[in-house]
Amino acid sequence: MKKETVLGVDLGGTKILIGELDQEGNILESKVYPSVIGSYLENETLQGELIAISIDLVGRVDSEKGIWYEIHPENANEIPLADVISQQFKLPVVINNDVSSASLAEMNLGIGKKTKDFIYLNIGTGIAGRVIAAGQLLKGGHFNAGEIGHSLVGINNNVRCVCGRIDCVETFASGLGMSKEVHRLKKQFPSQLKITDHERVSGEEIINAFQKNDPLASQVVQQATKGVAELIMNLVRTSDPEAVVLGGGLINNDLFFKLVIEKLNANTMRFVTQGVRQTEIDPALIALKGCAVHAFQKRVAKEAK
Repeated sequence: MKKETVLGVDLGGTKILIGELDQEGNILESKVYPSVIGSYLENETLQGELIAISIDLVGRVDSEKGIWYEIHPENANEIPLADVISQQFKLPVVINNDVSSASLAEMNLGIGKKTKDFIYLNIGTGIAGRVIAAGQLLKGGHFNAGEIGHSLVGINNNVRCVCGRIDCVETFASGLGMSKEVHRLKKQFPSQLKITDHERVSGEEIINAFQKNDPLASQVVQQATKGVAELIMNLVRTSDPEAVVLGGGLINNDLFFKLVIEKLNANTMRFVTQGVRQTEIDPALIALKGCAVHAFQKRVAKEAK
């Protein structure tokens, strides 16, 4: 008899990572597609007995009702996405926010094996996180908890964020924010970075330049890591976690992570007994693994009713 599996769908901005996963979060097969779920089901041989499709995506998501509310405030279209996909593929469908999905992976496959009180913080193109207290993920009354990239941390770049506020940490400490800071500050600091108008400078390029003592890269990296460190300390004072787990493409860089750790205040962090650490789950796969956790949890909850 084949083992039960789910089809996990990690919906990114420019591509979709689709994989077949078992209940332990093992990825049996995966592939990147430019757009649609049907391509996987039509072209790949399933390894197990598919019981559900589980999708993670950006923005506000009601995972109980299967409704996708919005990507951002200017793009608010309520979509009953779970029902739409379920009708198309004749399978149960669950949906979740991408950072919530990654947090579920941490709860069940990662740091959650050591503590039920932690913060998951994703530092990538943007910044977002989740607070897990006593094993419960904080969602908020409007499914908007964890948008901590819109916090102020005492660093002022006088840049207006998409949320409407000025000086949000995401505007200078995320991957996209660092690129924008390179463009904003390029006339104030000499640099060997290749900077082309309206083109993004990658975090890797900026950090490599920082290692070569590039003045502009040094300003941007030190500012970003200071902002992340201040954000962590604010969250620690607010929620009293036993661990802070950092994920996302930018924080996966060991130098960036080291610079953040150096800026943390020991007195503030003294109760974080499990430390501040990089996720041990592959950052490129953590949300996909969370999809499997979510789907099997939903099934168990449904059977218990």
